[in-house]
Amino acid sequence: MTHVLAIDQGTTSTRAILFDAEIAPGASAQQEFTQHYPASGWVEHDAAEIWDSVVATCRAALDKGGLKAGDVAAIGITNQRETVVLWDRETGTPVHRAIVWQDRRTAEMCARLKADGHEAMVQENTGLLLDPYFSGTKLAWLLENVDGVRAKAEAGKLAFGTVDSWLIWNLTCGKAHVTDATNAARTLLYNIRKGCWDEDVCKLLDIPMSLLPEVKDCAAEFGMTDPALFGAAIPILGVAGDQQAATLGQACFEPGMLKSTYGTGCFALLNTGDTLVRSENRMLTTIAYQFDGKPTYALEGSIFIAGAVVQWLRDGLKIIESAPDSQRLAEEADPAQQLYLVPAFTGLGAPYWDPDARGAIYGLVRNSGPAEFARAALESVGFQTRDLWEAMTADWRGAGHDAPEDPTKAATLRVDGGMSASDWAMQFLADILGAPVDRPKVLETTALGAAWIAGMKAGVYPDADGFAKMWALDRTFEPQMDADTRAARYAGWQDAVARTLSRP
Repeated sequence: MTHVLAIDQGTTSTRAILFDAEIAPGASAQQEFTQHYPASGWVEHDAAEIWDSVVATCRAALDKGGLKAGDVAAIGITNQRETVVLWDRETGTPVHRAIVWQDRRTAEMCARLKADGHEAMVQENTGLLLDPYFSGTKLAWLLENVDGVRAKAEAGKLAFGTVDSWLIWNLTCGKAHVTDATNAARTLLYNIRKGCWDEDVCKLLDIPMSLLPEVKDCAAEFGMTDPALFGAAIPILGVAGDQQAATLGQACFEPGMLKSTYGTGCFALLNTGDTLVRSENRMLTTIAYQFDGKPTYALEGSIFIAGAVVQWLRDGLKIIESAPDSQRLAEEADPAQQLYLVPAFTGLGAPYWDPDARGAIYGLVRNSGPAEFARAALESVGFQTRDLWEAMTADWRGAGHDAPEDPTKAATLRVDGGMSASDWAMQFLADILGAPVDRPKVLETTALGAAWIAGMKAGVYPDADGFAKMWALDRTFEPQMDADTRAARYAGWQDAVARTLSRP
């Protein structure tokens, strides 16, 4: 059994990838699923459809690889975080569609809790801010707004989980209601300092703690798959939320190492080791990974719209047919025009945390066209990453660590995710940061991280030191923009954001 099966359950699609004994990706399968938008700012998924896509892609990957379940040493799971599933323990049926991390329906609830002075306690205990992004207020909404759910929850008849818990429940035929520390840390309900569900926050949100899953290390025994699914039982030995899995896949094991993943959104994590850094710049404090009961902490900055802005060019404006077309168009843009697109389609994430902001574009002139829109869309990802870069560097320096006063002189950034394949976007990122950007040979680092955790636990892959030595560079993007241009372009971005915010 030299192969590991990685399940990468994302926001818009599910993938299954087989990794061989050398931790190289092989046969894979991918399946998109439906996005539901029942109201402005609301985003939902059908949890049953997600489950079906997992089964279908796993079977297809095994088929393509010519492998059977008996050839697979372990399954590793990585997943979209914060998305909420609530289901009946007896029937296994969700009581409502899954509420997705992008969903903003609890903005008013979060604002009320902030106004009542609760954010300091929540941040102290969980490392997170009161924002609709996280699971806690979404779960509270379900308990208050779906008929009969509150009574069933209080009677112990329902189970809550992020997508990893939902998948494991189904993979084990209802035998395991579990999660890992990285996913738990994103719920707004987990005390990252004490390492347990937080009674104070659960009481604040009126959430019965009987709903909550058991929390395990990232590498642990999460259960065995039902033999009927793939022909034989396979142990589930690794779980991590997608951004934490990417941090592992990038071998960011040392404090001070930074990675940024460009998928639907963009998520940057700075490894802070065993130091729990409290952000003074509205970053999030979270768990990067946890092995042998010992958490490694991180600072995280979250951008809600990254690759999704390219999807908007394709599906909304219909000015491109596929993602690579955005780079071609950007290269054709008029260099004299300075358009700024602030993609606050579902609010603004770090460091602004403005759920009521909405997208805007500035600098339009009469001959602005598709090429200029494409360039502004790709540049918006670089500008937003610079926002995170500056805030995280300031926090790291404020915690007493060696970091330069000028954040553009900080360490190299490791990038991954679909959008990192764009040379144009990555070169602009290096230019606006004024720092090198390293792109690895394996861009699918999220699935790679999940596979490595499970394979390490199964004894078929090396430990962290051995895995770090296997990390391979594809290309380094060196900054080419001069300092004055960089400063002027970033000042223009900051002005655009200031005009977009719903409040000063």
